Amino acid sequence: MVDRLVNSEANARRVHNVEQCFGSSGQPLGIPGRVLVGEGVLTKICRKRAKPRQFFLFNDALVYGNIIIHKKKYNKQHILALEDVKLENVNDDGNLRNGWKIINPKKSFVVYAATATEKKEWMAHIRKCVEDLLTQRGVSRSCSTDSPVWVPDSEAKNCMHCSKSEFSMVNRRHHCRHCGIVACNSCTSKRWLLPEQSTKPIRVCLTCYQKLSSQASQNNVTRKYSMNAGGDDRVSSGEDSSDDEDDATPAKQGETSEAEQLAIHDAHFHSYD
Repeated sequence: MVDRLVNSEANARRVHNVEQCFGSSGQPLGIPGRVLVGEGVLTKICRKRAKPRQFFLFNDALVYGNIIIHKKKYNKQHILALEDVKLENVNDDGNLRNGWKIINPKKSFVVYAATATEKKEWMAHIRKCVEDLLTQRGVSRSCSTDSPVWVPDSEAKNCMHCSKSEFSMVNRRHHCRHCGIVACNSCTSKRWLLPEQSTKPIRVCLTCYQKLSSQASQNNVTRKYSMNAGGDDRVSSGEDSSDDEDDATPAKQGETSEAEQLAIHDAHFHSYD
């Protein structure tokens, strides 16, 4: 079915429409051979709280973004190459049901579907696209180092590294980009270059720093890190933002409420294959 849609006018219109919804802030999506397989809303576990995000599954990529106006306008576009995507089931926990991990060298996170059927459809379609893509390209699954799924801020009242430092408005939370724990500034005072995630050295906890440093020494690799000697940096540089992309700039009045109050029937997975 996907092969039949490659050069179809219907697929071209769908892809173009997605591009238009992201506007000039998004990357071009209409590349030769790309097919929009399906789309829908998933609840993404963000750093501070769970939020609805619009996801688009293509035959070679998974694209998602913040919802400004449902089915009309999105921003903060993210593109994950499917050949590097892995899925891992997440067991139901209280009100958090029908979830799974999307694991990738660039960024890993947890999403939840509205129903068990939605979860099954999403995971089946993603896995099928990954398998077909790897077969088509004649390559095996990437052995790149996957990024960690960040522990949500709400799950850590104290530093998960030293267990002593209590978080407050002054003592801010930081995430280790290598293992994903929430730690204090002192316990994440060093940085390391993780090229899959950033072009610049980014925060790692002291344990991960020691581990990475030891590995580099054993492999005779030049150390790729820098110290955060200036204390608590309020604004980090490059891709290493202390507030991840999920804390977007508020939309115009009336727009955010529409995104946050999406009815459950709007979240269904719409397949085009």
